[in-house]
Amino acid sequence: MSVLPFPTFLDDVKEKGLKKALYEGADEVVERLTAGLNIQDVREALRGESPSRRPNPRLTPHADGFWLHMRPSYFNVDMTGIYPTFRLGWLSTYFVFFETITGIILMFWYTPSPEIAYGNMLSMLNNVPFGQFVRDLHRLGAEAMVLIVFLHMLRTFYTGSYKKPRQFTWFTGVVLLIVTGFLSFTGYLLPWDQLALWAVTIGASMAEASPLIGEQANMIMRGGPEMGANGLLRFYMAHVLLLPVLLFVFTGVHYYKVIIHGHSLPPRTENIGEDTAKRVPLDKRAYFIPDVLTSEVMWFAVTTFIMIVLCVWFYHAPLESHADPQVTPLGTTAPWYFLWIQGALKLGDKTFWGVIFPTILLGFLMVVPYIDLTPSRRFADRRLALSISFVMLSLTVVTSYMGLPEFGVATAPDQEILNELTFEPAHNHMGLLRPVPFDQLVVGAYSTREFAAEEGEGDAAVNAFNEELTQTGEMDHLITHLQAAHLDVQALNFSTVPDDAPELRHVMEEFTHKLAASTDEMIDPWGTVVITQNQNNLKRIDITIHWQNVLVENGDIVRGEDGQPLPQVDENGEPVTTTSSKHIFINEDSAYFD
Repeated sequence: MSVLPFPTFLDDVKEKGLKKALYEGADEVVERLTAGLNIQDVREALRGESPSRRPNPRLTPHADGFWLHMRPSYFNVDMTGIYPTFRLGWLSTYFVFFETITGIILMFWYTPSPEIAYGNMLSMLNNVPFGQFVRDLHRLGAEAMVLIVFLHMLRTFYTGSYKKPRQFTWFTGVVLLIVTGFLSFTGYLLPWDQLALWAVTIGASMAEASPLIGEQANMIMRGGPEMGANGLLRFYMAHVLLLPVLLFVFTGVHYYKVIIHGHSLPPRTENIGEDTAKRVPLDKRAYFIPDVLTSEVMWFAVTTFIMIVLCVWFYHAPLESHADPQVTPLGTTAPWYFLWIQGALKLGDKTFWGVIFPTILLGFLMVVPYIDLTPSRRFADRRLALSISFVMLSLTVVTSYMGLPEFGVATAPDQEILNELTFEPAHNHMGLLRPVPFDQLVVGAYSTREFAAEEGEGDAAVNAFNEELTQTGEMDHLITHLQAAHLDVQALNFSTVPDDAPELRHVMEEFTHKLAASTDEMIDPWGTVVITQNQNNLKRIDITIHWQNVLVENGDIVRGEDGQPLPQVDENGEPVTTTSSKHIFINEDSAYFD
């Protein structure tokens, strides 16, 4: 008899023996954890054997457990293959939890403040073990989640799975698509670099075009006239609190409605107008435990493996220079999933194309099940609906292309070249000059005239260039221009690029080629690169472009009989010249050289 008022483990050992007592104790723990499956049941499921107990204990976790009550206890075997779901619904849910876990990890090292956020990102990439890896996973997962949710919606439409009785299931799916897009959009700002600031600034400016409440909506989003501390904090709270709450709520509702109505079967397996998803014959049942569960574990492992491989060898989340509201980089666009709106803005009125048009389009998607009342889900009977979808997809692709910086935006060639030499945030490219090794950035002044000359005549071309600039007074003009950019220089003497600086030589060759390709808009262009030692471990690089303006009449370039552009002249008949420049700083300890 037990010395305590209740039986103890020692009493079980005394009565049954150690081995049996341990086994029964473990069996009880497993049964509680699985809400009804004991060790024997789990062993049989893992072996693929039929259950030995009756009634089937594998159905108990769905009825009595918490985690599986939103999953069907069995599926129709027609739904367990790749078609018709392509596993896109499961992958969407996978990325919800994937982003939640990686996002929580990143939150430990992040502070939503313009003064600290960018430093946190640098520290995360350099000082936190696996910091860059987790950030890469989170950023790539966000991009993948938007794409997967969109593809899941397309699959649902093309298989007619939005039809009665699943109209509200489709409605919640469209809400989830919108929430997913805004989740990724709000997270875009958090690194607080140039790419993030200006991409979000473009997106947030659309709120200002809202009828009646545009100014108030813009102030609510930004927290002030410009995107600053208040705006960053609001985007952060929306990203980590408001939108995740909406995401989980509507994901729960979406899953609940799927369980209520069942997974719609392939259109060809049902009679027109019938919905037999809830009536699964015994010979067509694939039980969640173990068949569907093991399949989902396999998909989980494969998807995670692919994400890891991509982030280790192929993908790294971009991080540009610190956000600067005073400097607008060229070619900045909204995130790719909002390019269709940015492209539509190029068609006309900002209010209509930026606010009303997207609202109509998304509203139409929400009410599609309540408009399309035809009972058939088969492709041959849905020609009109499929045609409309193809038109909408084509419209999305075209407007997304129009949203690219290359479409409909005329940028001065000198600015494009300077941007390509220094940085290209729109293309996640640091530019041509930054990766040049620090020791190859030899202090001196170099010109593209050296590389425009015939092979072997570089020295003579540079000497002639120095004499030409001195005689025409262009040297003094260039020095004055550099001094206006706060460069302490009193004299210049151009020389050839040293032979032990091959990377710098390559950049100068590219510089020369880019100028030669712009002669339709710039006459006789030439460029210079002046490298100075700013501090012991810091060098300043000044890039200048000098050219004669072309003559333009009525918006068209005027050309001579030989087809070449004519120069613009002043009142004295002298060609009008222009000089454009830009400078950057390179630190010896920067990571560009890696």
